This record gives sequence, structure tokens and C-alpha cells, in this order.
Amino acid sequence: MTSDPIPRTLAPPRAIVTPCVKVCAVDGLTGVCLGCRRTLPEIAGWSRLSDEERAAIMAALPQRPDPMASLMAGQV
Repeated sequence: MTSDPIPRTLAPPRAIVTPCVKVCAVDGLTGVCLGCRRTLPEIAGWSRLSDEERAAIMAALPQRPDPMASLMAGQV
């Protein structure tokens, strides 16, 4: 058994900031998650997006309509 002259260590996984609030229910009409307001493509691709792309989506979320508001008002 030979020893490796260069010790190899894996970098710890980098935490990815997410708007997920663990209320995962997608509105069938809009395709938007009722919890985080992301679209299905945004959710599916989240881990592959760059930090800049995720930041842009995060910045846009507060301006998106709140799907829970219309649900609670009985308008859905």
C-alpha cells in the first residue's frame, strides 16, 4: 500500500441560501409555490444557478403577488 504524497481533502459543501419556508405547494394555475413564491423551473434549477442568479430571484420575490393572500380570501 503506497501513501499519497499529497493529502487530499474535500472542501466542505457550501451552504446555498434559499427562500424555502417548507410550505411546498405549487398553485396549479400559476405554477408558483405558495410558500416561497418561486416558479417550478426556479425551484428545480436552484442548486445549479449562480450566486448572482439566485440573488436576482431572491430580490424579485417580495414584489411577486402573494399566492396565499388570494387563497385565504377564497378567491382561488
